[in-house]
Amino acid sequence: MNTNYNRISEAADTVIEKLQAAPEKVAGVQIPADIPHGDMPGDKIEIGDSHTAKAKTIFPKLVEELKKVMGSNKYGRAVVAVCGGSGVGKSEIASCLSYLLEQAGIGSYTMSGDNYPHRIPMYNDAERLHTFRESGIRAMVDAGVMSPENMEVLKKWQIAEDDANKAHAETDTWFKYYLEGGSKGLNDYLGTPKETDFEEVDQIMKSFKDGADKLFLKRMGRDEASLWYDEVDMSSKQVLIVEWTHGNSDYMSQVDIPVLLNSTPQETLEHRRSRNRDGKLDSPFTMMVLELEQQKLVDQAHKAKIIITKAGELISYDEFKKLMGI
Repeated sequence: MNTNYNRISEAADTVIEKLQAAPEKVAGVQIPADIPHGDMPGDKIEIGDSHTAKAKTIFPKLVEELKKVMGSNKYGRAVVAVCGGSGVGKSEIASCLSYLLEQAGIGSYTMSGDNYPHRIPMYNDAERLHTFRESGIRAMVDAGVMSPENMEVLKKWQIAEDDANKAHAETDTWFKYYLEGGSKGLNDYLGTPKETDFEEVDQIMKSFKDGADKLFLKRMGRDEASLWYDEVDMSSKQVLIVEWTHGNSDYMSQVDIPVLLNSTPQETLEHRRSRNRDGKLDSPFTMMVLELEQQKLVDQAHKAKIIITKAGELISYDEFKKLMGI
């Protein structure tokens, strides 16, 4: 898919001229709350002052990075990934950056990576939980702590959706094997090709940078009937912004400029509440998912070209390591 297309005219020189003038041109631009946003069906975003402030902080640095990349692409194109923990504000900030680029005369499209899991959200959530539980039970067998008595206790916790609660290990020592095994199995699923079609996303980016005038992009809603492809006109776009937790993943090779929005799992959880995300937001399992995703972001942070803190400060990778205690 997305391997047969016509190409736009070469335009690197023209785009670089626009980039040179971009910071000054958008310096006084006010970003409205109702600007176009990513292409995730039904996604609810609320652009606030913190999002616009961060976007304006990022923008001059992003322009400098774009100059390096777009000057070496004969179509004057680049792929930017805005990544960070679930609910940290990726959709909002990516939309703001795209709006600023458009105001500077540089065509930009915002694409949501959340359209590319193999399963719709409810089934993917179920697969995550199944993977955690199956891996945990196998670990109990391997550790020699599988017994009818322990399973009876575990079953009650599972029914109560409390079987990822670390506190249980303090009173039931066998539970640590379930927790550790389940966490490892879940970690091997989250943000990997088992969960997401990274190959398809990478091909979209590759085709975009190869001058594709149109691309078929996936749309995934929250039920089985809400999955389709739209043909999107890219002929006037120079920047593809992918907003996605896994936008800086090693499973992709076509991202030019990863932008990391740093946050803690607790900060992410608060934002998810405001977004009405599916599932029980305060559950131990949800917190485990957020913590594992956070660790993946930390492990990949060395590749980020731009890192911004929750407080809206641009920091270097060395400063990031100090902030995160690594």
